[in-house]
Amino acid sequence: MKRGFTDHDQDLHVQGVTCAASSGWTAGAARSELGLDNGDRSVSGVLSDVDLRAEDIRAGLYDGAQIDTYAVDWRNSDIFVPVSSGTLARIEMRGQDQAAFVAHVEGPAARLQRSIGRRYTPLCDAQLGDARCGLSDPVGTCDKRYATCRDVFANTLHFRGFPDLPGEDFITLYPRSGDALDGASRGGTGRL
Repeated sequence: MKRGFTDHDQDLHVQGVTCAASSGWTAGAARSELGLDNGDRSVSGVLSDVDLRAEDIRAGLYDGAQIDTYAVDWRNSDIFVPVSSGTLARIEMRGQDQAAFVAHVEGPAARLQRSIGRRYTPLCDAQLGDARCGLSDPVGTCDKRYATCRDVFANTLHFRGFPDLPGEDFITLYPRSGDALDGASRGGTGRL
């Protein structure tokens, strides 16, 4: 089901969807970093039984919804320009009576910033004390290095990094007289 909202003072009908003016819908500022706008933005409004209900938000009814924003000529709503598109990342209910909300919308570029799977890095990607780390009551802090896992926690069996990855200087290495060329690890930078 499509829902429409507007910050205009009257309802607008755009592409067959009635955009409610009574919602108090207002657009927040878009975030831009290094001149590359990934389209992240927020919008806010007021909950009402007609438009958006708190129960629906708590139940996750709108999670992942497609959000399209248009600039519309209020005198002739057949004249519009697409402004942005994104996916609803999360909704926060605000105010003492939880009657207002802020919806956080991710632009298309947000998908490029997500980590999918594991990263190949010499550092451990587990959190100290979690199930992947394997330590039940760790004492101290962990800097995610293999040497710390080995020397401080004696937990190398559960180290979740890749300590034998070649360092940045790997591309400049060449065989030298006296090197053992047996295929064994050179002890990548992660084991320090």
